[in-house]
Formats: sequence, C-alpha cells, structure tokens
Amino acid sequence: MKIKKEDGNRKMQIEIKDDFDLGKIADSGQCFRFNKCGDGYSVVAGDKYVFVKEVGDDKYDFSCDEETFEGFWENYFDLETSYSGIRKLIDKKKDIYLYSASEFGKGIRILRQDPWEMLISFIISQRKNIPAIKASIEKLCALSGKKIATDPEGNIIYSFPTPKELSKVSMDQLTACSLGYRDKYVHQAAMDVFSGACDLDSYKELSDEGLMEKLLALYGVGVKVANCEILFGYHRLNAFPKDVWINRVLELRYPQGFLFDKYAPYNGVMQQYLFFYSRSEGLEG
Repeated sequence: MKIKKEDGNRKMQIEIKDDFDLGKIADSGQCFRFNKCGDGYSVVAGDKYVFVKEVGDDKYDFSCDEETFEGFWENYFDLETSYSGIRKLIDKKKDIYLYSASEFGKGIRILRQDPWEMLISFIISQRKNIPAIKASIEKLCALSGKKIATDPEGNIIYSFPTPKELSKVSMDQLTACSLGYRDKYVHQAAMDVFSGACDLDSYKELSDEGLMEKLLALYGVGVKVANCEILFGYHRLNAFPKDVWINRVLELRYPQGFLFDKYAPYNGVMQQYLFFYSRSEGLEG
C-alpha cells in the first residue's frame, strides 16, 4: 500500500509500505543510470529523470508532479507488485541460503525498464564490471542523447539515445565510448531496431521461448544478454540470467539443483536476491 500526497507542483511525497530500498535497487545489477547523488538517488530512464530520497518512516520524496509519477514512475518502480509476498514463497527450513539472500536483499524490486535501453545496456555489459558499464553508457548518452535535466550536484543529465539517434553514430564515435569489441554489436542493434528489422514492441506478444529465439538472432546477443533483456527489459519475472556469480552460487549452494518449479513465476526475483547476496558478502559464508 502507498499513500501519495502532492507537495508543490514538482514534488511528490510517497509512502511505500512494501519492500523498497533505493540503495539495494541501485546496486542490484539491473540498472545502470540509477546512482547515489547527494542525499538521494538520480534515476534516468529513457528521456525521463527523477531525484528520489528517503525522508523517513517509509516516506520518499520524488522530484516530479503527480501526473508524471502516476503516468511513469509508479509503473517503473513496479509499485503494484508485492515483493514481500514473493519473499513468502521461500521456506526458511528448506532453503536457508535463499532465505538469507532474500533477507539481505529485502527492498530490491525488478524495475520496469525499456526493452530498447536494456538491449543496448546489456550488450555493452558483456565482460565489463558495473562501473565500466555505467561509464560507457553515460558517454553514449552524452554523445547522442539530449539534455533533459541537471542533478542536485550540477551534473547534466542526458536522455538515452533513441534507435534513430544511435543509428547516426559512427563506429569511431562508438569506439570512443569505450565499448571495445561491443561497438559493432551496438551499431548493428541500432540499425536493426531503427530499420524495423527488429521490432522490440511486437516482441512483447511473444511467448518466453519465442522471445528468446528472436533475441538470440540479434548480432552479439547470447543467452545471458537475452535472459537479462527478458527479465529487465520485458519484465518477465521468471527469467533467470546466469553470470559468474550465479553459476558459482548454483554450483556451491545448489549441487542438487535449484528449485525453479517452486519459485515460478518469480525465479527472476530470486535471482536478484542471490546475485546481490553473493556479490556483497554471502557467497563464502
């Protein structure tokens, strides 16, 4: 449950009773333009920007009006889904590791992000650490996006480039964004989406299997990137991306196999708890 009240024309104060932790969401590996800034967090999604800060007692200030909050940010933060309810699927006695991970990661939510932005972001993410991914994405946005805001620390905020904007960027310019070998993948993805050869919106109607097939047909997209796109770009909460951290967890903690059937259709939420926990402090515990 959340209670909204307007405080001026460009500020909302929201009470969120369900799991909601800005720091944990920012560090969960699903978003790359969600960053600590002063006493709050700067959040950029496509051509939209909001500054959010916790003000105590489950209350948060959003630097937007009511129409923008209800029209975009409420959905972006997936506030209609009960993540505390999802955590109740975990049996402490039968799966102590996942229970510990969910307690440690309580507050993480799966954001409803844009398929286009997620496709490019996770293509860039291959074999890069998170700070490097963020740096490359910000270079790309400054190169071909538009100025949309200034954060509380005085930094200019750029929109994420549209397929049309990105398709106009040269290979040399992409290389200058520290993309490495991924520059050709980003270039081809932009060309395919802009031309309509890849229709990301129509993919929303596909089954999970059909969506995976379409994504794997894209240049430079493998199983991991496709699963990240399915979970974070299409909000299919049963997708379970595997990277070095998750593979290690499955090997060390679940030698007999993870209980995918038990946690369906929320395996992606469980993956986020495991990823966050294993990276933070729990893998060797």
